[in-house]
Amino acid sequence: MKWYMAKIVYQIVCGDGQHTPQFDEQLRLIHAHNQLHAFHKARDMGKHEEDCFLNDLNKPVHWKFIDVAEIVVIDDLADGAEVYSKICEEDDEENYIRTIHLRAAALRENSSHELLALN
Repeated sequence: MKWYMAKIVYQIVCGDGQHTPQFDEQLRLIHAHNQLHAFHKARDMGKHEEDCFLNDLNKPVHWKFIDVAEIVVIDDLADGAEVYSKICEEDDEENYIRTIHLRAAALRENSSHELLALN
């Protein structure tokens, strides 16, 4: 058995769907015999985890499974092993870098709070 990373894609539809289309791309670890087995496991997972619920405005929110967009074998589950990479082009370089630094600061802060809670 090998480890695979699967990208499972959902469409999120709120209310009557009259909004900017929203999609959730989830990266999941899948333990499977081969790539086809991983694909089927990821599809089953995606279908099984479709959901429909009411939001805080009492409007329906539907998470509709679209499909599995990628399957990548993870050859080495070692510390620091790359499992995903995405190259993006941004119109506002400074804003992108500032946003990354803000996210990192929030992660650092949340991790510190978790560590203090354990003590």
